[in-house]
Amino acid sequence: MTVLYEDNHLIIVNKQAGEIVQGDKTGDTPLSEIVKDWIKQKYNKPGNVYLGVVHRLDRPVSGIVLFAKTSKSLPRLNMMFANHDKIKKTYWAIVQNKPANPKGTLTHWLTRQEKNNTARAYDREVPGSKKAILDYELIASSERYHLLEVHLHTGRHHQIRCQLAKMGCPIKGDLKYGAPRSNPDGSISLHARNLTIEHPVSHEVISITAPVPNDSLWLAISKVVNK
Repeated sequence: MTVLYEDNHLIIVNKQAGEIVQGDKTGDTPLSEIVKDWIKQKYNKPGNVYLGVVHRLDRPVSGIVLFAKTSKSLPRLNMMFANHDKIKKTYWAIVQNKPANPKGTLTHWLTRQEKNNTARAYDREVPGSKKAILDYELIASSERYHLLEVHLHTGRHHQIRCQLAKMGCPIKGDLKYGAPRSNPDGSISLHARNLTIEHPVSHEVISITAPVPNDSLWLAISKVVNK
């Protein structure tokens, strides 16, 4: 965990693939507890540390995670994330198949498959589905892989993973959505790259970028970004 930004109301960290944001049935220590311990030690705080979970990243995904440090900021942040208001999230995804169009907007209707914890994308509305919209752009290529920049208009379960797979471009390492093989470290090549948000208290605009994971493919392909 690396802290990217902190003030009295917010803390933004760069999550590593494999870390969980909140506790689950695995019993592994979640990122929320790691951040609490970091705050407690940094400020020598007695007693419990307040920390609100605003959003989540899937366990195999890396990148920006925002937490609320005060009860004043948490409901405001929750509202912003729920309504996608005054907030912009940018993701980078490495795929093996080059998209037919270098940029575009994907609109699908997603259903959640509880049994195997996946989502399924449809081209039209079906019972129980939720509309999912994202923009993508091809921003770099290597001999074998392509880097897509993704902007979300909605926040659905496994949205990027599912919609890119539906387009024929499953994310590298994402076996659940059709990647041919896993990544050695169990990650998938999806990274929450940037968060631009209006501060819930000061109303200043904050833009934070998370460095890509420290592995050879991420470092190599990010060096040739053509933007």
